[in-house]
Parts: sequence; C-alpha cells; structure tokens
Amino acid sequence: MDLVGAAAGIVGVANVEQDVRIADTSGLAGVAPVLARPADAEEVRKLVAWAYAHDVAIVPVGGCSGYSGGVVPVFDGPGLAISLERVNRVRSLEPLLWRMEVEAGVRTATVQRLARENGLYFPPDPGAPEQSQIGGNLATNAGGPHTFKYGVTSRWVMGVEAVIAPGELVRFGGPVRKDVAGYDLRGLLIGSEGTLGIITAAWLALMPAPPQVIPVLAGFETIASGVDAVAAVLASGVVPATLEYLEGRCLELAPPPFLDAPPRFLVICEAESESERDALLDALGRGASSCEPRELWRWRGGVSLAARAALGEKLSEDIVVPLDRLGEAIEQVLEIGGSHRLQATSWGHAGDGNLHATFMYNPADPAAGERVQAAALELFELARALGGSVSGEHGLGLLKAGQLLGQWSEAAVRAHEHVKQALDPKGLFNPGKKAPRPAY
Repeated sequence: MDLVGAAAGIVGVANVEQDVRIADTSGLAGVAPVLARPADAEEVRKLVAWAYAHDVAIVPVGGCSGYSGGVVPVFDGPGLAISLERVNRVRSLEPLLWRMEVEAGVRTATVQRLARENGLYFPPDPGAPEQSQIGGNLATNAGGPHTFKYGVTSRWVMGVEAVIAPGELVRFGGPVRKDVAGYDLRGLLIGSEGTLGIITAAWLALMPAPPQVIPVLAGFETIASGVDAVAAVLASGVVPATLEYLEGRCLELAPPPFLDAPPRFLVICEAESESERDALLDALGRGASSCEPRELWRWRGGVSLAARAALGEKLSEDIVVPLDRLGEAIEQVLEIGGSHRLQATSWGHAGDGNLHATFMYNPADPAAGERVQAAALELFELARALGGSVSGEHGLGLLKAGQLLGQWSEAAVRAHEHVKQALDPKGLFNPGKKAPRPAY
C-alpha cells in the first residue's frame, strides 16, 4: 500500500509530508506517518474515500490550539493526518442577511474581522484567534468568555458541510435559521472532535455589533464574597456579555495593571450599554469600577501564560459545575493541589460554572508530573461529585479519554458508542479521541 503516493496523487507532491510531529496546547504530541494538505472539500473527500477503502486511520488537523490532544495522532497501523489549512476560502459574506459561509481552515480572527468591518458581530471567542480555525472551533463546539450571554459555537452555526464515511461529501442545514426536518446531524458533528467525520465548511450566523463594550470589575477579599457577587449579578436582571472570575494565585502571577493590588478574587463583567454598566456596578458593590476593554482582554489573555511560566509547565482542566456549587469547586481545586504538593489556582467563566482548574509544576521533575496527573483524576471525580462535567469547553480528546464512563450511565455510554459505530463503522476517524471508556 503506497499511502504517500496515493495522497500525492490527490493533493500534489508538494502538499504531502512524512513523519510529521503534531501537538496542541495540551502538551501532548504524536507523529503522523503521512500528512496531506488538501486544497478543497473535494480533495478531502478523495483522501477520506481512499483511506477508508484501505483501512487507514484519519486524523483531521486544524490550528492545533486545542487543550485536549484532539489533533494528536494515535495510530495502531497506517495513518493519515489531513490538515485543513488550505481549505480556507470565504465562500460568501452577506452582511444584510447577517450570515457568511466559510471553509474549515478560515481563522477565527478572519471571521471576527469580516463581521466587524460590516457592523456585525460573531460572538464565539475561544481564544488564539490568529491560530484557531473555524473547523476546529466546530469540532470542539468551542466556548469562551462571551458564551454566558451568547452561547457556544453551535448556537451560531446554521449548517455544516462535512466528509463522512466511506468518503461522502454531505451537507446538514444551510443558510436558513430554522430547520427541524431531520435528526440534528449538524449538531452531532459539532463537538464530535473529528470522530464522526471531517467538517469542511460552515454557514455562520452573525448579529449586529453591540453599541458599546464596557468592562465592569470588582475585587473581593474571599472566595465566598466573590461568589456572592456573582450571584448578585445574576439577580440584577442584567445579562452581561461576560461573567468571569479569577482566583487570587493567578492574580499574583499576572497582576492586573488596572488595579492597585491583586485581590483575593476578581469578578469581571462586560456591559453593552451605560445603563447595564450602572446596574452591574451597583450589583458588584463598593469598589467596583470599569476599565478600557482592550487593556482588560490583553491582560486576561496573558493569565494562562503567566501560570505556565511560574514553574515551567501547568495542567489546566476545564471542569464545569452547577452554579450553586461554584464556590465549593474553587475551594476544592486549591485543596486538591495542596494534597498533591502542587501550586494550584483557577479562573474561568463564572456565569457558566466553568473552571479552568490549574496545577503548576516543574516539567523536569518526573514525580511532579505523576502528582499532577493524580490531581487531575481527583479533579474529575470532584466535578462528577458536584453534579458537573469533566469538560465544559475543551472536550475529551485524548487527555480525558475514558472519563465519560464515570459521568454517564452505562446505557448513555452505549448510546454514545452506537452513534460512533453508525457513522464510522470501521473506527477510522480520529481513533482514541472522544472515547467514553478507558482503553484497557
């Protein structure tokens, strides 16, 4: 079997590489024996059709900005990585109809810029906009700070084009805002992490840009008082565009430039009018203030980097809990870190109950690496015990493979497996990812 020759015959010799190391932000990495860079959806279809006919496993590769190892090759036999970077056309942009159609390799920043230039707004903002690609955002159903008001990526997708087994190009949905004619196969592919097919394009919904963007923030001396402030915002009647929190340790590592000193707990909201700003200032209480949005989000984007730089490496897990258990979860993250002799902190999307629970460690210390893995397992148990989920944003990928079994019932896990079997009967799409059971 000449995998290199077959791939080159479809995409051209210049767009095929061998033994390519692929990694994402999780720190996991693997080697793809062959990587192909198709130019369009038809070339993706041909690659998948050939691979499926010859029992070659397939890993779709986007911007590699994920946090769960979703693009990391795991092959038990021949394997093909398909990079979507050249499948990157903006097929249509219709500002008066609030929509655009883009291919999978289009960068998040490009979509956001095109919307902005036309007085519109594309709310999903999962981070790394210059690196992340729309196809990867759909594959993980990416979130971000503005999901509290505007929802995750799937809310803004009207339809998808994808290649499914054994090599068919299909479309579910399209440039319509309502469609209940069949099963929600569009929604099934979104968030499937490339395990059911490869998304090649999407129809995206847009909205008029908010009239104003006004961050409102307040620091608190305890976690409990900060969580009470989150509850006060929820009770205020205002739905802020964001409702974020940061625990004190990460504030020490990345001191907010707009505050005199890092508080023990910081709550950040985003108002979209002056009346909303005033209501949020009142809800957050004494000491609440506003600041310049670019300064805020530039700083906020550096918090994760500061946590990684503290000791050289970190593990951040995106557990989610019911809102009434948020304070308990934040406290428990610190306790889990302490019990494993690890520096710990968290930040995240308070309005969604979504914590980025973070353990910092020295990567040169093998014992520390073992302790951080043990801490992560305890963290997943905490999420389940509090009635939450092991992943609110990043997905299972490779990093959390097998963790769904403890969260769902046996019957629910079987249903998950039946879906996989129905759409990928040979199990060739992104093997080892989104696996509900441990691989033993």
